Amino acid sequence: MPKDPSIKSVLIIGSGPIIIGQACEFDYSGSQASRSLREEGIEVTLINSNPATIMTDEVTADHIYLLPLTPESIVQILEERQIDAVLPTMGGQTALNLAKEVDELGIWERFGIRIIGVDINAIEKTENREEFRKMMVDLGIGVAPSKIANSFLEGKEAGQKLGFPLVIRPSYTLGGYGGGFVHDKSEFDEALKRGLEASPTHEVLVEKAVLGWKEYELELLRDAKDDIAVICTIENLDPMGIHTGDSITIAPAMTLSDSTFQEMRDMAFRMMRGMGTFAGGCNVQFSVDPDTEQIIAIEINPRVSRSSALASKATGYPIAKIAAKLAIGYYLDELKNPVTKTTSAFFEPAIDYTIVKIPRWNFEKFPGADRKLGLQMKSVGEVMAIGRSFQEALQKACQSLELKRMGLGCDGWETRNLDVILESLKNASWDRIFHIRDAIALGVPITSIQEITKIDRWYLEQIYDLVKTEREIRKYSINNIEPKILRIAKEKGFSDFQIAFAMGNCTEDDVYAKRKELGINRVYKMVDTCSAEFESPTNYFYSTFDGENESVVSNKRKILVLGSGPNRIGQGIEFDYSCVHGLLAAEETGFEAIMVNCNPETVSTDFDTADKLYFEPVFWEHLREIIELEKPEGVIVQLGGQTALKLARNLHESGIPIIGTTFPDMDLAEDRGSFSDLLKELGIPYPQYGVAATAFDAIEIANEVGYPVLVRPSYVLGGQGMKIVINDEELQKAVIELQGDLPGNRILIDHFLDRAEEAESDSICDGEEVEIIGIMEHIEPAGIHSGDSSAVLPPFGFGPEVMSQIEEYTRKIARALRIKGLLNIQFAVKDNKVYVIEANPRASRTVPFICKAYKVPYVNIATKVMLGTHKLSDFNIQPQQNGYAIKKPVFSFNKFPKVNKELGPEMKSTGEAIFFVQDLKDPYFRELYKEKSMYLSK
Repeated sequence: MPKDPSIKSVLIIGSGPIIIGQACEFDYSGSQASRSLREEGIEVTLINSNPATIMTDEVTADHIYLLPLTPESIVQILEERQIDAVLPTMGGQTALNLAKEVDELGIWERFGIRIIGVDINAIEKTENREEFRKMMVDLGIGVAPSKIANSFLEGKEAGQKLGFPLVIRPSYTLGGYGGGFVHDKSEFDEALKRGLEASPTHEVLVEKAVLGWKEYELELLRDAKDDIAVICTIENLDPMGIHTGDSITIAPAMTLSDSTFQEMRDMAFRMMRGMGTFAGGCNVQFSVDPDTEQIIAIEINPRVSRSSALASKATGYPIAKIAAKLAIGYYLDELKNPVTKTTSAFFEPAIDYTIVKIPRWNFEKFPGADRKLGLQMKSVGEVMAIGRSFQEALQKACQSLELKRMGLGCDGWETRNLDVILESLKNASWDRIFHIRDAIALGVPITSIQEITKIDRWYLEQIYDLVKTEREIRKYSINNIEPKILRIAKEKGFSDFQIAFAMGNCTEDDVYAKRKELGINRVYKMVDTCSAEFESPTNYFYSTFDGENESVVSNKRKILVLGSGPNRIGQGIEFDYSCVHGLLAAEETGFEAIMVNCNPETVSTDFDTADKLYFEPVFWEHLREIIELEKPEGVIVQLGGQTALKLARNLHESGIPIIGTTFPDMDLAEDRGSFSDLLKELGIPYPQYGVAATAFDAIEIANEVGYPVLVRPSYVLGGQGMKIVINDEELQKAVIELQGDLPGNRILIDHFLDRAEEAESDSICDGEEVEIIGIMEHIEPAGIHSGDSSAVLPPFGFGPEVMSQIEEYTRKIARALRIKGLLNIQFAVKDNKVYVIEANPRASRTVPFICKAYKVPYVNIATKVMLGTHKLSDFNIQPQQNGYAIKKPVFSFNKFPKVNKELGPEMKSTGEAIFFVQDLKDPYFRELYKEKSMYLSK
């Protein structure tokens, strides 16, 4: 059936600010869905409160509403726009919950709005645990024995009847919030109370735990005539008991028998059809007894899920794009697969490679947090790697994590303390996969590891084989290593650094040169959805050492954009926003735009964002071989945050052109000591400082500049390791901790300006002219990380004298650093005197906020300036000021209830929201002003 002609205008509901459990995967799905609908001539209106997303950019939808996700905002949109239907399945649980609330208030009915993509009545069946259990029983699908409880007494009775171990699952929560395992009676009361409090309906499911069972996910699509396609089957490496968002996952499923898969597939179809009449995407989770292969259903999500983004990138199949078309009436068998452009969208993807996803955590931001993984999701991002084998993909995923790991072990970061290792195996945390390898290297039997972890033996044997290969490499030197051994090591994912480390007395550059001499080079394979069964013109590639190269190099002028890697606190979705605009600008100016990134949640890694996508670790060894193959005119590092910037030195030393600001100038800004020296030369005020190598030096400097002092390392992200200290004892402790965490890093000791206000500017410079694109006033005082502070654009409390200093210093610094592109500067203001704290010669996290507030594509402009195709004078920049824009940080402290929530120089927020107020009399603004006055009076 062709699309429904009655649907001419669709409202898409976004997911709001990034929080743990709901991250940028919904920016990807919402953006893809919007483009898909607009291809069909449908007018798209989008509501979201997150300014950091591509979804809320004017390139994505016809009408953008940066409003709170509330029924009142929905009413405002429906009164202003002629909307025919709402698509609530692209914004995670937040969007579904809002759609359900608006439905219960009768708003959709009042305005004659159709709900597409989901049966609104089915949402209750998925979120209400008792309704879900009843539906499974009616469908003849097994579930774990359970009882619903709406009070503490009912919960106690249920627990007594079911027996331990138990699971507490609150209804209507996100990312497993409030849930947990209860192993014995002593833990039960507190867990039950926590679950009841977490549920908005004060309801929990008390369920018999199936600890040690295997966990699987199926991503499916269904059309209006009830045809269903399985897009991807995902296996969790970690057994039941760890939230799937915190589990290492693999696609395709490696240890699932065909008969069990077929049974699971049939169950998933029945579950999806039991959800009412709808067309769109769905995620189903199952658990399997490893001994009997008995299957039970865990949950079903009638929407695009966190795993949908992973499944899309894993298979190359654009799930959100097709789901949006199904929602407006198309059938699967009448749509073409957009990747192959020849096969039907009903053709289920086939893959001839392996995908490994590893979550990324930020426990170091929350000292004292419970790092044990369980039912409640705690990771802030993830990486995905593609290889010809599980081993290769696993090693590449480890290299992608931004943890200084060069692969799975064999890199100098191994643990040899058996007690620590065994504790880690029993109580899973972020580093358990590394400790499994360390345990095997120390001789702990695989049987013992399997007994403790309940991880399938096949995976453990794969890791054991990596340890055996490592031992084999150790027998050789760089001069006598056999070509066969070196090739096998590379095929198993070993980095050049790991191989050099194993052999000793050589460097990764030596290994690189050796394998080049032996002709052991990376080749690039297509991700084409069909295992090369059909011809596919895809531009999506991964590297391996197996077979022939499939990446055909064009003769076009090329620009390579480095991505920002996994989401984490201090480096989130805002940098993907900048990367996407960088790609668009490069394409507009006639370049072939090439993207390198390893984050499956992002728009930058969508199949049609760049001219060519390399889904690879943002890791020097991988990058240098892509550059060798493609020979781009240069590499853009300013858009991918600190991840990309850290590779600038390698590029510079290898003679590879950096587009925009040069490496020496970037290095001058990043090195805290050298930058302060520059400020001194320019006559720009800055806090008194000194650079220390030891704790003794630091104390000497602190007593010279005066306490309190700010202790901070160079080249870090999100204020990592920064502390304000008030005496010698605190300073000594802080310096020793930094030297342990960041060995060899220069430590800057700044005099801290107590009770100072904070501001920041973002600007673009073309080497001569400077355009200040935004100046923001922070609500919180200096000493609280800018990412954790509310900010107002334009400033409301600074007089002409302060504003003049900020503008003057911004221009002076931009010219002195010979900036070509973007520049962010942080300021402290005290007694009407402006001090410069730091400068960041790259896209900042505030740039998307400014772009949305002023409706100007500043990143696009900055990229064209970097490329040298345009000067600032070529643009007619006209900001559309609409009162005041307010950036409000959002935190996920509820995931770590026992940590210190006090804000300081190290960033802790996971996302942000944007608000607009017309004037200073607005009640919300007056509250912020009152908050600022309170801070400064302390």
